[in-house]
Amino acid sequence: MVLFSLVSSHKNVDLNTVATLTTGVGALGPALVNEGPLKGLVTLSTCNRLELYGEALATDGDVDRAVDAMVATISDAADLDESFVRGSFEILRDEDAASHLFTVVTGLESAVVGEREITGQVRRALMNAREEGTASGELIRLFEAAARTARTVGTETALGERGRSIVSVALDLAEEVATTPWKEAHTLVFGTGAYAGATMAALSARGCHNVWVYSASGRAEEFTAKRGGTPVTDAELTQAMTASDVIIGCSGGSTPFSSETFPEGNHIVVDMALTRDFDPSIADLDGVELITLESVRLAAPEEANESVSAARAIVEKATREFRAHRNQQNVDDAIVALRRHTMAVLDTEMDKVRHQYGCGAQADQLEFAMRRMMHSLLHTPMVKARKLAAEGREQEFMDAIEALYDITVPEPAAEDSPEADTTPAGHDVAEQQKAS
Repeated sequence: MVLFSLVSSHKNVDLNTVATLTTGVGALGPALVNEGPLKGLVTLSTCNRLELYGEALATDGDVDRAVDAMVATISDAADLDESFVRGSFEILRDEDAASHLFTVVTGLESAVVGEREITGQVRRALMNAREEGTASGELIRLFEAAARTARTVGTETALGERGRSIVSVALDLAEEVATTPWKEAHTLVFGTGAYAGATMAALSARGCHNVWVYSASGRAEEFTAKRGGTPVTDAELTQAMTASDVIIGCSGGSTPFSSETFPEGNHIVVDMALTRDFDPSIADLDGVELITLESVRLAAPEEANESVSAARAIVEKATREFRAHRNQQNVDDAIVALRRHTMAVLDTEMDKVRHQYGCGAQADQLEFAMRRMMHSLLHTPMVKARKLAAEGREQEFMDAIEALYDITVPEPAAEDSPEADTTPAGHDVAEQQKAS
């Protein structure tokens, strides 16, 4: 099996492209796994990235066919040109895909380096894939290794100790241009997803308690009962927007507010939704200060070099260990398959012997001798297989037993339950759009 990833993030494309691609991701679903070229699929979608992790067969062209199918599906669903979609993704395979995920989950690839919210997003991506039935055994192992790497970075380095996140940096920017202190400001939050929850907590920590919450799907009352604030209905929305000093978009609604419908007055607008809650043209209105994800990315402070270097060293070590474990797992499965094949041949021959000569002591002695001979014959191939695995050449052994004995190594079984992850959940676009 081959692991691979399609990566589109703020590192290689603009955020508008990420948002546009995201609109077509919902069409990928279980069909490509159950009936298509994929053995597994996990989708990681956040405010700054869209990453698709897949597993395909190891035969020539399987990854290419899987990528073609994914690109075509996204293109059709989002009404985009296939060449545009393909050019918006960076394709990584096996060790490179694993290394990238480990780098992402530790916050090293985030717009705000070291943010902890991404760990929760990665965890939820695997949970969603499990629920949809698209999480293959190898992808589960990959994402659980990523969770372990994030915990190691969190405990062994100072990366992210200052608690910076996209929310905190966005509110810092708002505070720089505000004329009203947080304790006196009236704030309106769009959305009730995890991103909105993180925003409510950050506002409370800054002393802002005059908070209204609006949800287009009617979840504001339930949300505010748990997190504080006052729910706003559709009929009250215009009045609340007019009275708000700060308006924060976290919902990712399908129809952003345009400059024509935006209320007059002095407002700081923080748009943290990837698919935008507010049209960029509102920045041209008198009295409006617009802060976007791009603004946050440009303003994000640098982490200390020693923390970043230490975290990258942990990622590199985790990548090597994942590769070695995967190589060993593959060759162990191949050895088991070879042993099962040879013992099945022996059992068949012994059945013939007993059928012809009976089940006496001589038959037992013959079976004992033949089994010892089989073990002796298998010893050298097994030693060689483990040596090849240590060199990253286990596929040569697997190809050999398939060519000689027509043995296909079965896919490793998925584990029943994922490793526990106590990292607080962060924000992700999919959850925002479901819950807002």
